[in-house]
Amino acid sequence: SDLKGSTNLGEALDPESLREVMTQYFDSMTRVLRRHGATIEKFIGDAIMAVFGLPKLHEDDALRAVRAAKETQIAVAELNEELMRRYGISLTVRTGVNTGEVVAGDPTTGQRLVTGDTVNVAARLEQAAPPTEVLIGELTYQLVRGAVEVEEVEPLELKGKSERVPAYRLLAVSDATEGFQRRQDAPMVGREREMATLSTIFRRAVEEHACRMATVIADAGVGKSRLVREFTTSVAEEATVLRGRCLPYGEGITFWPLVEVAREAAAIEQDDAQDEARHKLAELTGDEAVTARLASAIGLSNEQFPVAETFWAARRFLEVLGKDKPVTVVIDDIHWAEQTFLELIVHLVERVEGASVLLLCTSRHDLLETQAEWALDPNAERIVLQPLTDEDAARVVSGLLGEAGIAGEVQDRIVVAAEGNPLFVEQMLSMMIDSGSLHFADERWEPTGNLADLDVPPSIQALLAARLDLLGREERSVIEPASVIGLSFAEAAVTVLAPEPVRAKVPDHLSAMTRKQLVRSTPVDSPEELGFRFQHILIRDAAYNGLLKRARAIFHEQFAEWADELNRRQGRSQEFEEILGYHLEQSYRYLSELGTLDDHALGIGARAAEKLASAGRRAMARGDMPAAVNLLRRAAACLPLQSIERLRLLPDLAEALMEIPEFDEADRVLGEAISGADSYGDLVLAGTAELVRLLLQQYSTEEGGWSAKALESVERTIPIFQRNDNNAGLALASRIKISIHNTANDFSESAAAAEEVIRYARLAGDPRLERRGSVGYAQAALFGPTPVDEAVTRCEELAAAAVGDRRTEALVQNSLSQLYSMQGKFDLARSTWATADASLKDLGMGLFSAALSITRGQIELLADDLGTAEAVLERGYAALESMGGAFLLTGVAGVLGRVSYAQQRLDKVDRLSTTIEGMADADDLDAQTDWRLLRALARANDGHTHEALQLAKEAVEMASASDAPLLQGWALTTLADVQGAAGFPTERDATLRDAMELYRTKGDIVTSGQLDSRLKAEAGA
Repeated sequence: SDLKGSTNLGEALDPESLREVMTQYFDSMTRVLRRHGATIEKFIGDAIMAVFGLPKLHEDDALRAVRAAKETQIAVAELNEELMRRYGISLTVRTGVNTGEVVAGDPTTGQRLVTGDTVNVAARLEQAAPPTEVLIGELTYQLVRGAVEVEEVEPLELKGKSERVPAYRLLAVSDATEGFQRRQDAPMVGREREMATLSTIFRRAVEEHACRMATVIADAGVGKSRLVREFTTSVAEEATVLRGRCLPYGEGITFWPLVEVAREAAAIEQDDAQDEARHKLAELTGDEAVTARLASAIGLSNEQFPVAETFWAARRFLEVLGKDKPVTVVIDDIHWAEQTFLELIVHLVERVEGASVLLLCTSRHDLLETQAEWALDPNAERIVLQPLTDEDAARVVSGLLGEAGIAGEVQDRIVVAAEGNPLFVEQMLSMMIDSGSLHFADERWEPTGNLADLDVPPSIQALLAARLDLLGREERSVIEPASVIGLSFAEAAVTVLAPEPVRAKVPDHLSAMTRKQLVRSTPVDSPEELGFRFQHILIRDAAYNGLLKRARAIFHEQFAEWADELNRRQGRSQEFEEILGYHLEQSYRYLSELGTLDDHALGIGARAAEKLASAGRRAMARGDMPAAVNLLRRAAACLPLQSIERLRLLPDLAEALMEIPEFDEADRVLGEAISGADSYGDLVLAGTAELVRLLLQQYSTEEGGWSAKALESVERTIPIFQRNDNNAGLALASRIKISIHNTANDFSESAAAAEEVIRYARLAGDPRLERRGSVGYAQAALFGPTPVDEAVTRCEELAAAAVGDRRTEALVQNSLSQLYSMQGKFDLARSTWATADASLKDLGMGLFSAALSITRGQIELLADDLGTAEAVLERGYAALESMGGAFLLTGVAGVLGRVSYAQQRLDKVDRLSTTIEGMADADDLDAQTDWRLLRALARANDGHTHEALQLAKEAVEMASASDAPLLQGWALTTLADVQGAAGFPTERDATLRDAMELYRTKGDIVTSGQLDSRLKAEAGA
């Protein structure tokens, strides 16, 4: 790219002004070029040379270069407005774009990046270009022809070239990507080995009555969909076949494939009322708990359940479906799946039991860039499709034509161009027939002209764009709005979006495009259902990329309005919220790219943000943090940078980011929220962001003094939230108070703070935070001074309220089971514990389940069933070790040490003391107390009573810093044992009476009764 007439600029401007002008020019050009991925090789005077495809190759480098060339023209025009005002001058730029082979140097050694004839021709094209114009070379045009408008110019006589060089003047360029899909009526070719592999893994699922997975991976057009279709057809009589797809747009719709699978399995129609749809689902599952969770996941209920509950329901759902008859679930395009959904797939493969299930996934190679180990375990199969051989590609041609033949030279031309891509074969053949390049005569297809004149597009993307170019204007006006809707679309929606004169003809045009293999009809029960589908996502992309941004913006907005109204009529306020948010988001994005946003565009952005933020907060409520981050980020991007509505989204976004975890971004977002809140004087926002930052600091830094700083912030912000009736803020403040009091081992205050969290979260409609409060209360009530009877009553209430969230219910039941054992209700304690353990195992929470062995050990220790206690604790210890739950091992080891002491296995007591000491954090009060008490018992038995007394007294002093009667009682009881061994019976009895009083006050009638009996026995002796 070069400036024309730059010499005259030097005459018109003084040197300093000229330097400023050239700096602005080069900066403007550089920004555009780099945005499109260029490497700027050099500046030569006032000329710029930029290279695309080096050092990193992209499939669309030619298109990037042409886009950049066109955009530099726009950038210079904008710059000229300023230059004319300031200096009374304007710049004239001309540009040449060429593509081909080059010799590449190594820039790290100071070599030029590229040299060769391709570079020389690019320079000659630039020199031949008229002022303000772009000329592109022949190969460049072939690679971008589906995305540009050009005017062919007379072949150029260029210096150094023996023959004239074809060139094209660039008029316009639109966005362009890939596009494709397959005809399904011709025989499948060349996939016998892959079919055999799928059959083998299906047989394993059937014979082993288990869940198995296969993932078919291939580039666009190579035949994933066709292979899957052939396989599912082959097993359709033996197995139930269901299908869901990950959407290629509108990220954040985590469970969309599950929506489609469940609706298909239960025969739920689009126009079914919510109650009717839920009834159908309930009839299929036969389990209200499963139905409730699935209904929530697929938009038939406003209830919110944690992600773990959805995972469990999906597993039970497949177990019901595959119990008596094998089921094959096809999940298309998992390269677009949210991380949480990929985790669900893995969960199903690992956890489905007693059912024959094959999960058959399709993906592009993109998946392996982020999931390198995908489908490599023994219960999964990775099938990577390779391009067809030339022989197989020729068989595809024959299969498409059926009985008709084709001229051999035409077939060879198609096969060579296709390079093993069967879609290219199909679409090239269709294009030749549609365009009249082939005619049918004497039962075979012959070229209508010279074979050398046959136009073979250089890529499948260009080929599909060329096919669309053959459509009439009215057909384009139908297929283009359909492409905005998505891969599947409703005839009614297209009719609304089509131009007024064309609307009555929409059915006819869709029928015509069905015959042309561009779209296909899908079964419909009402005119508002998704009645058509593009033959392939790449055909949809090709149609979409032919639209100007302004048209896209209008269509996205119009479709969102139509769909929103339809949802309101059908009572589906949240089911498609993410999709509607996506369409509004796209409309806003394109309008913002076109220039300054007016009030209408800002309104679209606000509506997009509202829907995306609502979906994001629902994702947070169920614990789907990757989706929450995605949706809240996008919601924020749809609002003006400093708007108060955007700033109020940021604390939620930061909290979701913390749990991914992305601590640095969370901190940046919170800083932005606090700064913006200060500028608005919004004390509620500032307080909320400040408290979320405290949570971040608690989990992401090792700084001391957190509790003091947190307490000061909480005390300052609570009055602000109270004045503004902000229950969400009050719940957040109380949540931080739990952490403050737990750090200080002040369990009575922690329990009170947990009750506040529950109350305020319930008022704020935040079930996730309410669940946190329930678990926090149960733990504080168990270990703190709350009387056992009071704690039991409250925990029973919380467990009942948590029904529907089995993780919370199980963790509350775990505390409740130990409380029951303190009342002497051992059978109830064991059954409650078993229910909690089974729930966590059923949810796939093995780490939590293993940790529950601590509670079961305490129950059996109280019940004096030492053998059972030891066995349970040993299993839990081994499980935690294998799962890496080191932070819980000290707790298990502490209780196991007490059991071993009760069995008088003092060598083991000593070993466990050493183990705990080696693992204990300095601020872990329980662990630091436990190892001292266990070692004191071991040393007292060895006769080292002085050391034993010192250790036991240290532990008692440490425990006294808390308000944990169970810990204090255990420390005092141990000290009494050591005092007895040291020959101090009077001190021993006094210490035992102190311990007994602690247990009695707590309401632990079993332990206090045991100590009372011991004191009486000692007195009798």
